[in-house]
Amino acid sequence: MTKLMNASDIHTLSVYVANKPGVLARIAQVFARRGFNIDSLVVSSSVDGNFSRMTITAQGDPAGLQQVIEALRKLIDVLHCVDHTNEDVVVRELALAKVKISPEERTEALQIADHFGAKTVDLTESSMILMVTGTTDKLDAMIGLVKKFQVIELVRTGKVVMARGGEET
Repeated sequence: MTKLMNASDIHTLSVYVANKPGVLARIAQVFARRGFNIDSLVVSSSVDGNFSRMTITAQGDPAGLQQVIEALRKLIDVLHCVDHTNEDVVVRELALAKVKISPEERTEALQIADHFGAKTVDLTESSMILMVTGTTDKLDAMIGLVKKFQVIELVRTGKVVMARGGEET
């Protein structure tokens, strides 16, 4: 019997690390040793190029994930690690969807894109690439609707997160 995950089992972590070779591998190893799969991972340089911010999404038991966070905090190259689950933060993703589309279907596809605030970033006689940003639910909803056409390719970033107001993430 498969256990269904509820929203409290999905965690978004922000990990601020030294921008050095091997740091990502060591962080991934902490998750693997404790039996957690990383669902999404975004890494980018911070304002100061000596550091990077990782946004990691993982599912699992909150107590087990707390152990992962504590282990991450012990790594030399990790400056801080925060679980943003249930915090007041801005979380966004980006998706590109390449859809096979006939000229007769184009108007309907463009209406769907417009409803979700998606942009058409490429358009040919037989396909279009839509770019949408927003919450996971928003991206899932748009992708669900464009599946009525043939989705040729789909690529998504992971979640990115930023604390609201003057507080640092």
